[in-house]
Amino acid sequence: MFQKLECVCIYTADIAASLTFYSALGLTQAWRIERVSGTGVASSLIGLKFPRADSSELVLSDNADVTFTEVEIHVDDVRETYDMLSGNEVVEWIRAPFATESGHVAVMEAPDKNVFVLVGK
Repeated sequence: MFQKLECVCIYTADIAASLTFYSALGLTQAWRIERVSGTGVASSLIGLKFPRADSSELVLSDNADVTFTEVEIHVDDVRETYDMLSGNEVVEWIRAPFATESGHVAVMEAPDKNVFVLVGK
């Protein structure tokens, strides 16, 4: 079911300063997405690559609506995984599967209150 750690997404109030900081540590910007929420608030996501090509990413976000750390786990099929786990009473779904720029996403909360974002096709 879980295939690999895709990324860890951390909140920052100053995305430019954070990008400078993590770049100085050897990470390189791989991509950037600009979004506008339903309430008209703009935010950015920046994917940072580690020097090893096979590594997960560190993602910076300045979305003030999501100020907690998100752990993204790659699964083969988000909707199939959602369907399989929906019968498990210890899994609490924060968001049912929805489409994104690169596939599908669903958000779950574990019994220990950690949030996991499932990403994949």
